[in-house]
Amino acid sequence: MNDDVQLNARQEMDMLVADSLKKSKAKPNVAFAKLSDLSKVMSKGIVEWSRVNSLWPLQFGLACCAMELMDFGSARVDAERKGFLLFRATPRQADVMLVAGWVTKSMVPEVKRLYEQMSQPRYVIAFGECATCGGPWWESYNIIKGIDQVLPVDVYVAGCPPRPENLFSALMKLQKKVGGKIEY
Repeated sequence: MNDDVQLNARQEMDMLVADSLKKSKAKPNVAFAKLSDLSKVMSKGIVEWSRVNSLWPLQFGLACCAMELMDFGSARVDAERKGFLLFRATPRQADVMLVAGWVTKSMVPEVKRLYEQMSQPRYVIAFGECATCGGPWWESYNIIKGIDQVLPVDVYVAGCPPRPENLFSALMKLQKKVGGKIEY
């Protein structure tokens, strides 16, 4: 008889536990969900740092400003010490488009196509007077009056032709913009 009482008590306790578990159902993998949230928060800073310090410009020159763009790679400017010299030959590996020179109306679809093929997030630098406002040919029928009519421009570089140091400064400003420290 003592065994029956213990058996009934155990069954009654199991039923009480089952009822209480039905009322307060725990989410499956609660510990893993919290761990994934923690890893996302911890990796956010690393991702932002790497995005700021790994700008990969597209090798893309249209006119005479492209000569100054080539001079950017010289030892005098030393752009390699900041990591700016990794020019990519394909848009799928680049995230910064440097538009150096004038853009004709017939080139607009090709420039847009290159921009759309770039990896996200993508940025545009208008390098020189022709890329920013059309330059000396702003009244011409076939030159667009700035690349900002076609693409969203993040940084403008003034000059005709602009110096390579100006491009160095523009890439540093773009780094600040990507990092969230925007200067107005």
